[in-house]
Amino acid sequence: MSGDLSFDPRSGAAAASVAHTSADELEELVALAVAAASDVRDVSPIVRRSWLDAGAAAMEENAQELVRIADWETALGSSRLNGEVARAAGQMRFYAEVAVDGAYLGAVIDQATPTTPFIGRLNVPLGPVAVFGASNFPFAFSVFGNDTASAIAAGCPVVIKAHPAHPLTSQRTFEVVHAAMVAAGAPVGIASLVFGYGSGVSLVKHPDVAAVAFTGSQTGGMSLWKLANERDVVIPVYAEMGTVNPVVVTPAAASDIATIAQGFVQSFTLGSGQFCTKPGLMLVPRGCNATKLVAEALEDAYPQPVMLTEGIANAVATGVGELQDAGATIVAETSSTGAGWSTAAVLLAASVDVLQRGNRVLEECFGPVAVIVEYDRLDDAVAAIGSLQGALAGSIMIAEDDPDARTILAHLAPKVGRIIVNDWPTGVAFTWAQEHGGPWPATSNPKTTSVGAAALDRFVRPVAYQGVPEALLPEPLLAGNPWSIPRRVSGTLEVADRS
Repeated sequence: MSGDLSFDPRSGAAAASVAHTSADELEELVALAVAAASDVRDVSPIVRRSWLDAGAAAMEENAQELVRIADWETALGSSRLNGEVARAAGQMRFYAEVAVDGAYLGAVIDQATPTTPFIGRLNVPLGPVAVFGASNFPFAFSVFGNDTASAIAAGCPVVIKAHPAHPLTSQRTFEVVHAAMVAAGAPVGIASLVFGYGSGVSLVKHPDVAAVAFTGSQTGGMSLWKLANERDVVIPVYAEMGTVNPVVVTPAAASDIATIAQGFVQSFTLGSGQFCTKPGLMLVPRGCNATKLVAEALEDAYPQPVMLTEGIANAVATGVGELQDAGATIVAETSSTGAGWSTAAVLLAASVDVLQRGNRVLEECFGPVAVIVEYDRLDDAVAAIGSLQGALAGSIMIAEDDPDARTILAHLAPKVGRIIVNDWPTGVAFTWAQEHGGPWPATSNPKTTSVGAAALDRFVRPVAYQGVPEALLPEPLLAGNPWSIPRRVSGTLEVADRS
Protein backbone atom coordinates (compact mmCIF):
# COMPACT_ATOMS: atom_id res chain seq x y z
CA MET A 1 0.00 0.00 0.00
CA SER A 2 1.32 3.47 -0.84
CA GLY A 3 1.67 6.15 1.81
CA ASP A 4 2.32 9.82 2.64
CA LEU A 5 6.06 10.46 2.85
CA SER A 6 7.29 12.65 5.69
CA PHE A 7 9.96 15.18 4.65
CA ASP A 8 12.27 17.62 6.40
CA PRO A 9 11.69 20.90 4.50
CA ARG A 10 15.06 22.26 5.61
CA SER A 11 16.97 19.51 3.80
CA GLY A 12 14.41 17.77 1.61
CA ALA A 13 15.24 14.44 3.24
CA ALA A 14 12.52 11.81 3.65
CA ALA A 15 12.62 9.59 6.71
CA ALA A 16 9.19 8.07 7.29
CA SER A 17 5.96 7.10 5.62
CA VAL A 18 2.37 6.74 6.83
CA ALA A 19 0.30 4.19 4.92
CA HIS A 20 -2.75 5.36 3.00
CA THR A 21 -6.10 4.23 4.34
CA SER A 22 -7.61 1.33 2.40
CA ALA A 23 -11.18 1.38 1.09
CA ASP A 24 -12.22 -1.22 3.67
CA GLU A 25 -10.62 0.72 6.50
CA LEU A 26 -12.37 3.90 5.41
CA GLU A 27 -15.73 2.14 5.41
CA GLU A 28 -15.10 0.92 8.95
CA LEU A 29 -14.19 4.41 10.15
CA VAL A 30 -17.22 6.06 8.55
CA ALA A 31 -19.38 3.34 10.11
CA LEU A 32 -17.93 4.25 13.51
CA ALA A 33 -18.87 7.89 12.90
CA VAL A 34 -22.39 6.90 11.90
CA ALA A 35 -22.74 4.75 15.01
CA ALA A 36 -21.55 7.64 17.19
CA ALA A 37 -23.73 10.31 15.56
CA SER A 38 -26.77 9.94 17.80
CA ASP A 39 -24.66 9.81 20.96
CA VAL A 40 -22.78 12.97 19.97
CA ARG A 41 -25.99 14.70 18.87
CA ASP A 42 -28.14 13.92 21.89
CA VAL A 43 -25.82 14.64 24.81
CA SER A 44 -25.88 18.11 26.29
CA PRO A 45 -23.21 20.62 25.25
CA ILE A 46 -21.85 20.39 28.80
CA VAL A 47 -20.95 16.76 28.16
CA ARG A 48 -19.34 17.59 24.81
CA ARG A 49 -17.40 20.32 26.61
CA SER A 50 -15.89 17.69 28.91
CA TRP A 51 -14.71 15.71 25.87
CA LEU A 52 -13.14 18.74 24.19
CA ASP A 53 -11.57 19.93 27.44
CA ALA A 54 -9.94 16.53 27.87
CA GLY A 55 -8.58 16.63 24.32
CA ALA A 56 -7.23 20.14 24.82
CA ALA A 57 -5.48 19.16 28.03
CA ALA A 58 -3.89 16.14 26.36
CA MET A 59 -2.57 18.30 23.54
CA GLU A 60 -0.97 20.67 26.02
CA GLU A 61 0.48 17.84 28.12
CA ASN A 62 2.13 16.33 25.03
CA ALA A 63 3.19 19.65 23.49
CA GLN A 64 6.93 18.94 23.66
CA GLU A 65 6.62 15.73 21.65
CA LEU A 66 4.11 17.15 19.18
CA VAL A 67 6.20 20.26 18.53
CA ARG A 68 9.35 18.20 17.96
CA ILE A 69 7.60 16.09 15.31
CA ALA A 70 5.90 19.07 13.69
CA ASP A 71 9.10 21.11 13.49
CA TRP A 72 10.83 18.25 11.73
CA GLU A 73 8.01 18.03 9.17
CA THR A 74 7.24 21.74 8.70
CA ALA A 75 10.36 23.75 9.63
CA LEU A 76 8.07 26.30 11.29
CA GLY A 77 10.20 26.51 14.43
CA SER A 78 9.46 25.54 18.01
CA SER A 79 8.38 29.01 19.11
CA ARG A 80 5.68 29.26 16.43
CA LEU A 81 4.60 25.65 16.94
CA ASN A 82 4.38 25.89 20.73
CA GLY A 83 2.14 28.89 20.26
CA GLU A 84 0.06 26.95 17.78
CA VAL A 85 -0.43 24.01 20.14
CA ALA A 86 -1.64 26.45 22.78
CA ARG A 87 -3.94 28.05 20.23
CA ALA A 88 -5.39 24.71 19.12
CA ALA A 89 -6.13 23.75 22.73
CA GLY A 90 -7.67 27.17 23.33
CA GLN A 91 -9.87 26.77 20.26
CA MET A 92 -11.19 23.44 21.49
CA ARG A 93 -12.17 24.99 24.81
CA PHE A 94 -13.64 28.06 23.13
CA TYR A 95 -15.94 26.14 20.80
CA ALA A 96 -17.04 24.00 23.73
CA GLU A 97 -18.08 27.14 25.60
CA VAL A 98 -19.92 28.43 22.52
CA ALA A 99 -21.88 25.17 22.48
CA VAL A 100 -22.71 25.42 26.19
CA ASP A 101 -23.96 28.98 25.67
CA GLY A 102 -26.53 27.44 23.31
CA ALA A 103 -27.30 30.43 21.12
CA TYR A 104 -26.11 28.49 18.06
CA LEU A 105 -29.11 26.19 18.51
CA GLY A 106 -31.45 29.03 17.56
CA ALA A 107 -34.20 27.65 19.81
CA VAL A 108 -37.57 29.29 19.17
CA ILE A 109 -40.92 28.24 20.64
CA ASP A 110 -44.35 29.48 19.53
CA GLN A 111 -46.86 28.29 22.08
CA ALA A 112 -50.23 27.07 20.76
CA THR A 113 -52.99 29.65 20.47
CA PRO A 114 -56.66 29.29 19.51
CA THR A 115 -55.65 29.88 15.89
CA THR A 116 -52.10 28.48 15.59
CA PRO A 117 -50.43 25.20 16.62
CA PHE A 118 -47.40 24.73 18.83
CA ILE A 119 -44.20 25.11 16.79
CA GLY A 120 -40.69 24.65 18.12
CA ARG A 121 -37.71 25.44 15.90
CA LEU A 122 -34.20 24.16 16.59
CA ASN A 123 -30.88 23.81 14.81
CA VAL A 124 -29.90 20.13 14.78
CA PRO A 125 -26.49 18.57 13.95
CA LEU A 126 -25.99 17.43 10.35
CA GLY A 127 -24.27 14.14 11.19
CA PRO A 128 -20.78 12.85 10.26
CA VAL A 129 -18.53 15.58 8.82
CA ALA A 130 -15.42 15.15 6.66
CA VAL A 131 -12.67 17.57 7.69
CA PHE A 132 -9.62 18.21 5.49
CA GLY A 133 -6.57 19.33 7.44
CA ALA A 134 -4.53 22.29 6.21
CA SER A 135 -0.83 22.27 5.32
CA ASN A 136 0.15 25.62 6.80
CA PHE A 137 -1.16 25.16 10.36
CA PRO A 138 -0.32 21.63 11.55
CA PHE A 139 -2.31 22.13 14.76
CA ALA A 140 -4.65 25.13 14.54
CA PHE A 141 -6.24 24.18 11.19
CA SER A 142 -5.40 20.52 11.09
CA VAL A 143 -6.49 17.29 12.78
CA PHE A 144 -8.09 18.88 15.85
CA GLY A 145 -8.13 22.43 14.56
CA ASN A 146 -10.98 24.90 14.05
CA ASP A 147 -13.10 22.73 11.77
CA THR A 148 -12.92 19.56 13.85
CA ALA A 149 -13.40 21.33 17.18
CA SER A 150 -16.38 23.37 16.00
CA ALA A 151 -18.02 20.34 14.35
CA ILE A 152 -17.74 18.26 17.52
CA ALA A 153 -18.96 21.17 19.64
CA ALA A 154 -21.99 21.45 17.34
CA GLY A 155 -22.75 17.74 17.86
CA CYS A 156 -21.19 16.07 14.81
CA PRO A 157 -18.62 13.24 14.71
CA VAL A 158 -15.77 13.84 12.27
CA VAL A 159 -13.65 11.83 9.87
CA ILE A 160 -10.44 13.75 9.27
CA LYS A 161 -8.33 13.60 6.12
CA ALA A 162 -4.72 14.25 7.17
CA HIS A 163 -2.68 16.64 5.06
CA PRO A 164 0.31 14.92 3.39
CA ALA A 165 2.64 17.79 4.36
CA HIS A 166 2.81 16.54 7.96
CA PRO A 167 1.54 12.96 8.27
CA LEU A 168 3.50 12.05 11.41
CA THR A 169 2.28 15.17 13.21
CA SER A 170 -1.29 14.40 12.19
CA GLN A 171 -1.05 10.78 13.29
CA ARG A 172 0.46 11.50 16.70
CA THR A 173 -1.85 14.45 17.40
CA PHE A 174 -4.85 12.28 16.62
CA GLU A 175 -3.63 9.47 18.88
CA VAL A 176 -3.07 11.81 21.81
CA VAL A 177 -6.30 13.79 21.58
CA HIS A 178 -8.62 10.98 20.54
CA ALA A 179 -7.48 8.74 23.38
CA ALA A 180 -8.11 11.52 25.90
CA MET A 181 -11.58 12.25 24.56
CA VAL A 182 -12.59 8.59 24.63
CA ALA A 183 -11.22 8.27 28.18
CA ALA A 184 -13.46 11.22 29.09
CA GLY A 185 -16.51 9.32 27.85
CA ALA A 186 -16.74 10.22 24.16
CA PRO A 187 -17.71 7.41 21.76
CA VAL A 188 -14.84 5.90 19.77
CA GLY A 189 -16.39 7.23 16.57
CA ILE A 190 -16.24 10.84 17.78
CA ALA A 191 -13.26 11.25 15.42
CA SER A 192 -11.29 9.13 12.94
CA LEU A 193 -8.24 9.84 10.80
CA VAL A 194 -7.56 8.78 7.20
CA PHE A 195 -4.59 9.24 4.87
CA GLY A 196 -4.32 9.47 1.09
CA TYR A 197 -5.80 11.45 -1.78
CA GLY A 198 -8.19 8.63 -2.67
CA SER A 199 -9.51 8.57 0.90
CA GLY A 200 -10.37 12.24 0.63
CA VAL A 201 -12.30 11.71 -2.58
CA SER A 202 -14.11 8.72 -1.11
CA LEU A 203 -15.11 10.71 1.96
CA VAL A 204 -16.73 13.46 -0.08
CA LYS A 205 -18.62 10.88 -2.13
CA HIS A 206 -19.62 8.71 0.84
CA PRO A 207 -23.41 8.68 1.31
CA ASP A 208 -23.07 8.81 5.11
CA VAL A 209 -20.99 12.00 5.12
CA ALA A 210 -23.24 15.02 5.67
CA ALA A 211 -20.85 17.95 5.14
CA VAL A 212 -17.26 18.81 4.23
CA ALA A 213 -14.94 21.38 5.81
CA PHE A 214 -11.73 22.26 3.96
CA THR A 215 -8.87 24.72 4.33
CA GLY A 216 -6.46 24.96 1.41
CA SER A 217 -5.99 25.99 -2.19
CA GLN A 218 -8.64 27.11 -4.67
CA THR A 219 -7.83 24.09 -6.81
CA GLY A 220 -8.38 21.66 -3.95
CA GLY A 221 -11.45 23.41 -2.62
CA MET A 222 -13.10 23.65 -6.03
CA SER A 223 -12.46 19.95 -6.69
CA LEU A 224 -14.18 18.98 -3.45
CA TRP A 225 -17.06 21.37 -4.11
CA LYS A 226 -17.62 19.83 -7.55
CA LEU A 227 -17.50 16.29 -6.15
CA ALA A 228 -20.07 17.18 -3.49
CA ASN A 229 -22.38 18.74 -6.06
CA GLU A 230 -22.18 15.67 -8.30
CA ARG A 231 -23.50 13.37 -5.57
CA ASP A 232 -27.02 11.96 -5.70
CA VAL A 233 -27.58 13.80 -2.42
CA VAL A 234 -25.69 17.10 -2.57
CA ILE A 235 -23.97 18.13 0.67
CA PRO A 236 -22.49 21.48 1.75
CA VAL A 237 -18.77 22.09 1.32
CA TYR A 238 -17.34 24.78 3.54
CA ALA A 239 -14.08 25.47 1.73
CA GLU A 240 -11.81 28.24 2.94
CA MET A 241 -9.56 28.79 -0.08
CA GLY A 242 -8.17 32.30 0.21
CA THR A 243 -7.20 34.81 -2.48
CA VAL A 244 -5.22 38.04 -2.68
CA ASN A 245 -5.90 40.00 0.50
CA PRO A 246 -5.62 43.67 -0.51
CA VAL A 247 -4.15 46.58 1.41
CA VAL A 248 -5.25 50.11 0.47
CA VAL A 249 -3.26 53.13 1.64
CA THR A 250 -5.16 56.43 1.43
CA PRO A 251 -3.39 59.62 0.33
CA ALA A 252 -3.54 61.01 3.87
CA ALA A 253 -2.06 57.84 5.37
CA ALA A 254 0.89 57.94 2.98
CA SER A 255 2.62 60.42 5.27
CA ASP A 256 3.56 57.39 7.39
CA ILE A 257 4.55 55.20 4.44
CA ALA A 258 7.88 54.13 5.97
CA THR A 259 6.12 52.48 8.90
CA ILE A 260 3.51 50.98 6.59
CA ALA A 261 6.25 49.57 4.34
CA GLN A 262 7.87 47.75 7.25
CA GLY A 263 4.55 46.35 8.42
CA PHE A 264 3.67 45.15 4.93
CA VAL A 265 6.94 43.24 4.59
CA GLN A 266 6.60 41.68 8.03
CA SER A 267 3.06 40.57 7.21
CA PHE A 268 3.54 39.13 3.72
CA THR A 269 6.71 37.23 4.75
CA LEU A 270 5.35 36.00 8.11
CA GLY A 271 5.50 32.22 8.25
CA SER A 272 7.23 32.27 4.84
CA GLY A 273 4.07 33.85 3.41
CA GLN A 274 2.11 30.65 4.02
CA PHE A 275 -0.94 32.27 5.61
CA CYS A 276 -4.31 32.33 3.86
CA THR A 277 -4.63 35.91 5.15
CA LYS A 278 -1.27 37.04 3.77
CA PRO A 279 -1.57 40.50 2.16
CA GLY A 280 -0.71 39.97 -1.49
CA LEU A 281 -1.46 43.32 -3.10
CA MET A 282 -0.96 46.86 -1.81
CA LEU A 283 -2.47 49.96 -3.46
CA VAL A 284 -0.58 53.14 -2.59
CA PRO A 285 -0.73 56.74 -3.84
CA ARG A 286 1.97 57.67 -6.31
CA GLY A 287 4.58 60.14 -5.15
CA CYS A 288 5.12 58.86 -1.60
CA ASN A 289 8.12 56.69 -2.55
CA ALA A 290 6.26 53.57 -1.45
CA THR A 291 7.79 51.07 -3.89
CA LYS A 292 11.32 52.05 -2.95
CA LEU A 293 10.59 51.98 0.79
CA VAL A 294 8.90 48.57 0.67
CA ALA A 295 11.81 47.19 -1.39
CA GLU A 296 14.28 48.55 1.15
CA ALA A 297 12.26 47.10 4.03
CA LEU A 298 12.35 43.67 2.37
CA GLU A 299 16.10 43.93 1.82
CA ASP A 300 16.62 45.00 5.46
CA ALA A 301 14.47 42.17 6.82
CA TYR A 302 15.99 39.70 4.34
CA PRO A 303 13.86 36.68 5.24
CA GLN A 304 15.00 33.29 4.01
CA PRO A 305 11.74 31.38 3.61
CA VAL A 306 11.44 27.61 3.86
CA MET A 307 8.22 26.25 2.41
CA LEU A 308 6.15 23.42 3.80
CA THR A 309 6.42 21.20 0.73
CA GLU A 310 8.43 20.91 -2.44
CA GLY A 311 5.25 21.56 -4.41
CA ILE A 312 4.63 24.88 -2.64
CA ALA A 313 8.25 25.92 -3.19
CA ASN A 314 7.99 25.16 -6.89
CA ALA A 315 4.66 26.98 -7.10
CA VAL A 316 6.27 30.14 -5.72
CA ALA A 317 8.78 30.22 -8.57
CA THR A 318 6.07 29.42 -11.10
CA GLY A 319 3.77 32.07 -9.67
CA VAL A 320 6.40 34.78 -9.80
CA GLY A 321 7.00 33.96 -13.46
CA GLU A 322 3.28 34.14 -14.17
CA LEU A 323 3.02 37.50 -12.42
CA GLN A 324 5.81 38.83 -14.61
CA ASP A 325 4.10 37.50 -17.72
CA ALA A 326 0.94 39.32 -16.59
CA GLY A 327 2.67 42.68 -16.44
CA ALA A 328 4.39 42.86 -13.03
CA THR A 329 8.12 43.44 -12.59
CA ILE A 330 10.43 42.32 -9.76
CA VAL A 331 11.70 45.25 -7.68
CA ALA A 332 13.25 43.37 -4.76
CA GLU A 333 14.15 39.74 -4.13
CA THR A 334 16.03 37.83 -1.47
CA SER A 335 18.23 34.88 -2.33
CA SER A 336 17.25 31.31 -1.53
CA THR A 337 19.55 29.14 0.55
CA GLY A 338 19.12 26.43 -2.09
CA ALA A 339 18.60 23.79 0.59
CA GLY A 340 15.45 21.73 0.96
CA TRP A 341 12.22 23.55 0.15
CA SER A 342 13.72 27.05 0.47
CA THR A 343 12.69 29.87 -1.84
CA ALA A 344 13.15 33.62 -2.32
CA ALA A 345 10.93 36.38 -0.94
CA VAL A 346 9.83 38.57 -3.83
CA LEU A 347 8.29 42.04 -4.19
CA LEU A 348 6.86 42.98 -7.57
CA ALA A 349 5.37 46.20 -8.90
CA ALA A 350 2.58 46.60 -11.43
CA SER A 351 0.73 49.45 -13.09
CA VAL A 352 -2.78 50.13 -11.89
CA ASP A 353 -3.90 49.63 -15.50
CA VAL A 354 -2.94 45.95 -15.20
CA LEU A 355 -5.59 45.37 -12.54
CA GLN A 356 -8.34 44.11 -14.82
CA ARG A 357 -10.63 41.16 -14.12
CA GLY A 358 -8.94 37.89 -15.06
CA ASN A 359 -5.38 39.20 -14.83
CA ARG A 360 -2.98 36.89 -12.94
CA VAL A 361 -1.84 39.80 -10.77
CA LEU A 362 -5.24 39.65 -9.05
CA GLU A 363 -4.77 35.97 -8.12
CA GLU A 364 -3.03 34.58 -5.07
CA CYS A 365 0.61 33.54 -5.20
CA PHE A 366 0.89 31.46 -2.02
CA GLY A 367 4.18 32.19 -0.33
CA PRO A 368 6.40 35.21 0.44
CA VAL A 369 5.35 37.13 -2.67
CA ALA A 370 3.52 40.46 -2.91
CA VAL A 371 2.71 43.10 -5.52
CA ILE A 372 2.70 46.85 -5.00
CA VAL A 373 0.61 49.11 -7.24
CA GLU A 374 0.77 52.92 -7.26
CA TYR A 375 -2.33 54.95 -8.17
CA ASP A 376 -2.64 58.60 -9.22
CA ARG A 377 -6.25 59.33 -8.21
CA LEU A 378 -8.52 57.82 -5.59
CA ASP A 379 -10.89 56.84 -8.39
CA ASP A 380 -8.13 54.60 -9.77
CA ALA A 381 -7.85 52.83 -6.41
CA VAL A 382 -11.63 52.41 -6.27
CA ALA A 383 -11.66 50.93 -9.78
CA ALA A 384 -8.86 48.54 -8.81
CA ILE A 385 -10.81 47.40 -5.76
CA GLY A 386 -13.76 46.71 -8.02
CA SER A 387 -11.66 44.32 -10.11
CA LEU A 388 -10.54 42.24 -7.13
CA GLN A 389 -11.65 38.69 -6.43
CA GLY A 390 -13.45 38.04 -3.18
CA ALA A 391 -10.95 37.83 -0.32
CA LEU A 392 -10.81 36.73 3.28
CA ALA A 393 -9.53 40.06 4.56
CA GLY A 394 -8.62 43.55 3.46
CA SER A 395 -6.66 46.27 5.24
CA ILE A 396 -7.12 50.03 5.00
CA MET A 397 -4.37 52.37 6.15
CA ILE A 398 -5.90 55.71 7.08
CA ALA A 399 -4.99 58.93 8.88
CA GLU A 400 -6.95 60.60 11.65
CA ASP A 401 -10.09 62.25 10.24
CA ASP A 402 -9.18 60.81 6.85
CA PRO A 403 -11.50 62.25 4.17
CA ASP A 404 -11.16 59.15 1.98
CA ALA A 405 -11.57 56.45 4.63
CA ARG A 406 -15.34 56.06 4.25
CA THR A 407 -15.10 55.81 0.46
CA ILE A 408 -12.47 53.08 0.54
CA LEU A 409 -14.30 51.18 3.27
CA ALA A 410 -17.58 51.27 1.34
CA HIS A 411 -15.97 49.82 -1.79
CA LEU A 412 -13.79 47.25 0.01
CA ALA A 413 -16.52 45.82 2.28
CA PRO A 414 -18.34 43.93 -0.54
CA LYS A 415 -15.06 42.27 -1.51
CA VAL A 416 -13.88 40.82 1.81
CA GLY A 417 -15.04 38.95 4.89
CA ARG A 418 -13.03 41.04 7.36
CA ILE A 419 -11.90 44.67 7.20
CA ILE A 420 -8.87 45.76 9.22
CA VAL A 421 -8.01 49.41 9.78
CA ASN A 422 -4.39 50.39 10.42
CA ASP A 423 -3.33 46.82 11.02
CA TRP A 424 -2.46 43.68 9.07
CA PRO A 425 -4.65 40.69 8.19
CA THR A 426 -2.27 37.93 9.28
CA GLY A 427 -3.51 36.55 12.57
CA VAL A 428 -7.11 35.46 13.14
CA ALA A 429 -8.39 35.49 16.73
CA PHE A 430 -10.93 32.85 17.76
CA THR A 431 -13.54 35.12 19.32
CA TRP A 432 -17.30 35.60 19.33
CA ALA A 433 -17.32 38.28 16.63
CA GLN A 434 -14.65 36.83 14.34
CA GLU A 435 -15.34 36.31 10.63
CA HIS A 436 -12.91 34.15 8.68
CA GLY A 437 -14.67 33.75 5.37
CA GLY A 438 -15.36 35.89 2.35
CA PRO A 439 -17.03 36.17 -1.02
CA TRP A 440 -16.41 33.53 -3.68
CA PRO A 441 -13.77 32.32 -4.45
CA ALA A 442 -12.19 33.06 -1.07
CA THR A 443 -14.72 30.60 0.34
CA SER A 444 -17.39 28.36 -1.13
CA ASN A 445 -20.05 29.85 1.17
CA PRO A 446 -19.71 33.56 2.01
CA LYS A 447 -22.31 33.35 4.81
CA THR A 448 -20.08 31.21 6.99
CA THR A 449 -16.84 31.42 8.95
CA SER A 450 -14.26 28.79 9.80
CA VAL A 451 -13.04 30.70 12.88
CA GLY A 452 -15.09 32.25 15.66
CA ALA A 453 -18.31 31.39 17.44
CA ALA A 454 -20.36 31.29 14.23
CA ALA A 455 -18.21 28.38 12.98
CA LEU A 456 -20.67 26.00 14.64
CA ASP A 457 -23.46 27.25 12.37
CA ARG A 458 -21.96 25.32 9.44
CA PHE A 459 -22.72 21.95 11.00
CA VAL A 460 -26.38 22.36 11.98
CA ARG A 461 -29.63 22.91 10.12
CA PRO A 462 -33.05 24.11 11.34
CA VAL A 463 -35.95 21.74 12.00
CA ALA A 464 -39.45 22.85 13.04
CA TYR A 465 -41.49 20.62 15.34
CA GLN A 466 -45.19 21.39 14.85
CA GLY A 467 -47.76 19.92 17.19
CA VAL A 468 -45.15 17.56 18.68
CA PRO A 469 -46.08 16.51 22.23
CA GLU A 470 -43.74 17.49 25.06
CA ALA A 471 -42.56 13.92 25.60
CA LEU A 472 -41.27 13.69 22.04
CA LEU A 473 -39.56 17.07 21.78
CA PRO A 474 -35.74 17.37 21.74
CA GLU A 475 -34.39 18.50 25.11
CA PRO A 476 -33.59 22.11 24.13
CA LEU A 477 -37.30 22.67 23.42
CA LEU A 478 -38.69 21.12 26.60
CA ALA A 479 -40.68 23.37 28.91
CA GLY A 480 -38.12 23.17 31.69
CA ASN A 481 -35.23 24.24 29.42
CA PRO A 482 -32.91 21.50 30.79
CA TRP A 483 -29.91 22.73 28.81
CA SER A 484 -30.31 26.29 30.17
CA ILE A 485 -29.98 27.94 26.78
CA PRO A 486 -31.36 31.24 25.48
CA ARG A 487 -34.72 30.74 23.75
CA ARG A 488 -37.33 32.98 22.15
CA VAL A 489 -40.72 31.91 23.50
CA SER A 490 -43.85 33.37 21.87
CA GLY A 491 -41.77 36.29 20.64
CA THR A 492 -39.97 37.07 23.90
CA LEU A 493 -36.29 36.27 24.38
CA GLU A 494 -35.73 34.27 27.53
CA VAL A 495 -32.21 33.87 28.92
CA ALA A 496 -31.77 31.01 31.38
CA ASP A 497 -30.34 31.74 34.82
CA ARG A 498 -27.18 29.64 35.21
CA SER A 499 -26.25 30.93 38.64
